[in-house]
Amino acid sequence: MNRKLSHKEKIEFYNFLCSFVTDNRKQRFEDVACKRTRFITVVLEDIFQSHNASAVLRTCDCFGIQDVHIIENKNEYAVNPDVALGSSNWLTLHQYYKKNNNTEDCIKKLKKQGYSIIASTPHKNDCLIEELDISRKTAIMFGTEKDGLSDISIKHADSFVKIPMVGFTESFNISVSAAIALFSLTGRLRKSEVHWQLSEKELIDIKIEWVKNTVKKSELLVKQYFQKLSKK
Repeated sequence: MNRKLSHKEKIEFYNFLCSFVTDNRKQRFEDVACKRTRFITVVLEDIFQSHNASAVLRTCDCFGIQDVHIIENKNEYAVNPDVALGSSNWLTLHQYYKKNNNTEDCIKKLKKQGYSIIASTPHKNDCLIEELDISRKTAIMFGTEKDGLSDISIKHADSFVKIPMVGFTESFNISVSAAIALFSLTGRLRKSEVHWQLSEKELIDIKIEWVKNTVKKSELLVKQYFQKLSKK
């Protein structure tokens, strides 16, 4: 966008873009958007297997999680399209790779936004996932299957959760862990009295991005729209 739009102007812009999609598609945007949340967010630290990271994105989309924070310290993040199935088009991805300590950078930003940092690990005794307090904004962190979360994540975490297991294996695959955790957390959240929905401002911004990701050559339409707008 060439300039900052008011909320009313964003609605007009969204409706303009939606004129290039079917009514069913637009209704799908509306139906999905009202179930999206930022009250819970997911943090992936240094995931080196693209199929696992991509599976988590797919899970987040399915459970209505809008934001995913991706920390790249040693490993560069990559989406596997065969696994993600386009889910990254519907999520807001925040990537941390520019600092010496990207984990600390991510955690500081999330805490500043009011999130409680929850480290998912089977090696700390705190609470089970179904016992976690969901009255506060929650950022749940997942590390690699091999090494788990870093010492920095553990140090700065506000609390720890684990998923109950009764077998010999010490941990679930990360994509399975995320699916179990989000099934529990989002299910309880939507039954609670917590205001977990997105604001009107957040909704229109997200829906604009969705329709831009849907319409072919949307960048040309955006350019034409703002050229006409500047002449008014």
